[in-house]
Amino acid sequence: MNSIIKNNRYIFVLMGVSGSGKSAVAKQVSTVLDAAYLDGDFLHPKANIIKMKSGQPLNDDDRIPWLELINNAAFAMSNVSPISLIICSSLKRQYRDIIRHGNQNIFFIYLKGRFEVIAERLAQRQGHFQKTGMLKSQFDTLEEPSREESDVVVVDIEQPLDKVIQDVITTIKGICQQPSDCT
Repeated sequence: MNSIIKNNRYIFVLMGVSGSGKSAVAKQVSTVLDAAYLDGDFLHPKANIIKMKSGQPLNDDDRIPWLELINNAAFAMSNVSPISLIICSSLKRQYRDIIRHGNQNIFFIYLKGRFEVIAERLAQRQGHFQKTGMLKSQFDTLEEPSREESDVVVVDIEQPLDKVIQDVITTIKGICQQPSDCT
């Protein structure tokens, strides 16, 4: 993969609601593509984590400082790795715009699935501070990417995990091989 990248470095934000598979996909894809990897949840301020653990959804005021940290991390990662993956729900266009600001070669991969499918996955999940009951809040907040957001690719998560991973790898390789992006 790295041999097809000339002078450009790429950042791919795996986005979607909690339970859409962002972490599972990113871990596998980062291994296959030898990509840098960051779980954006690691950048949440302590107050955000405490709020989420108590079952309260975050509001925009809570999220903006976190998104600015992700923006800075994306910039830093783009200076050290040919391919970087960042996990971030990026639920609203405003959030994606904060992450995009000042970053070149940034793309979003939207892991899209229906509420019922994701709720079932969350019900089986352990060790994560996102509560199943908060999923409705995330879907209510979600602004699906519009056609105007040409840097967003949708991947259907209602298929086996290995197929989702392969679709993401194919997407990344396709973007990195575009002549206009790899000059």
